[in-house]
Amino acid sequence: MTRTLLGITGAPGAGKSTYADAERSRLGPTAAILPMDGFHLPQAELVRLGRRDRMGAPDTFDVDGFVATLEALRRPGVVRAPGFDRAIEEPVPGAVVIGADIQVVLVEGNYLLHDRDGWERVRPLLDRVVFLAPDDAVRRERLIARHIAFGKSRAEAETWVARSDDPNAELVAVTAARADEVLRVS
Repeated sequence: MTRTLLGITGAPGAGKSTYADAERSRLGPTAAILPMDGFHLPQAELVRLGRRDRMGAPDTFDVDGFVATLEALRRPGVVRAPGFDRAIEEPVPGAVVIGADIQVVLVEGNYLLHDRDGWERVRPLLDRVVFLAPDDAVRRERLIARHIAFGKSRAEAETWVARSDDPNAELVAVTAARADEVLRVS
């Protein structure tokens, strides 16, 4: 059996996880989700690299591990991948298990269409990529609400979005032209 790998991308806060969950529900038990967030570098490594304040930038992920996982999904069998715990902002090794019976993998993440620093190896491994493009003000408010829900004050959340999420969103926005389809979502 050959798996189909469908990419779901867009800026931070675009609704990728929500869209992926809805698609998995629609497709049924032979679909699974692989979130790119599990490939975040651990906090200790980000601090060592001096990149903690830019967590979520392309160089704060294990792109080699992500590519290796996508390649493994092209072969039969069970594939294990890291998940991500937002409460502690850490990857969780082996938290995602994609069974041998899974036919469609919904791969969701910001940099699926990024074309530098190793990320250019991702797009050829995906069968199709959808780019989610919500209104920017709605996207930013979602991000702020998410950061507040996980313990930041509103001021801390707004500062984080301006310092980290907004620059990452700008990087992602220029990749929309490489998508198979751009969806204007709310």
